[in-house]
Amino acid sequence: MSLSIQGKTAIVTGAGRGIGLAIGQYFVERGANVVFADKDEAALDQALEEYGSDNRQVRRFAGDLVEKLALANLLSTTIDAFDRVDILVNAHRQMKRGDALDTDTDLVDQMLRQNLLSAHRLSQLVAKRMIRQSEEATETGEAGAIVNLTTMAADRPTPSMLAFSIASAAQEQATRGLALVLAPHRIRVNGIRFGSVMSHDLQAALKEKPDQRDLFIQGTPLGRIASPDELVETVQYLVSDAARFVTGQILTVDGGRSLIDPVAAQLF
Repeated sequence: MSLSIQGKTAIVTGAGRGIGLAIGQYFVERGANVVFADKDEAALDQALEEYGSDNRQVRRFAGDLVEKLALANLLSTTIDAFDRVDILVNAHRQMKRGDALDTDTDLVDQMLRQNLLSAHRLSQLVAKRMIRQSEEATETGEAGAIVNLTTMAADRPTPSMLAFSIASAAQEQATRGLALVLAPHRIRVNGIRFGSVMSHDLQAALKEKPDQRDLFIQGTPLGRIASPDELVETVQYLVSDAARFVTGQILTVDGGRSLIDPVAAQLF
């Protein structure tokens, strides 16, 4: 079994900062062609400055992936640059807190559009391209791999993040369902649910409330917060041939946080 992604072409969303950026950079280092996609054009420019304008492995795409036209343009950018797509990592997430009973802002609708529909629609477009590539190829083998990133909020809702939790749970179910739909086409779809990883959102939250860092560390059996690079290696596994018989799975990367009963932890 091989973990190699050398020569493959990947689209990574949410790649202007944090975990998405770390995934894209990791893939480039291992010989993949990568399209870094993000809504924040300035963040993309700053993040990709190190590669220069003549790097043949790297392309950037700035656009709001909630819009269907932006999704189509992202795929077109990828095909124009590299003529194919083998890997999609939906790393974009938007997290918003709010009153769970507020009917004016319709936060659930916002979170579903940002975190579920954009990723699902892009997965549909990319899957169609992967199927076409497979039909045109002379050799048999895997047609492609898709990975969706979610968080522990998928099955551990909190009142202020109910909308985000709903969208996260929906994305995990979409991951399983799409895995079934695409299995006959030799496209694998998996998810990663992460917790104690220093994402952009967690970094921002700890900057605002630094005292909460100890809560994360104390609530994590491995006793620390992981760097984005540690999550990236799990992504590489899922998109590589090493995981060629793995599909429809949600892998948890949280240092053991999901194993803890917070009440029992206080009592014993």
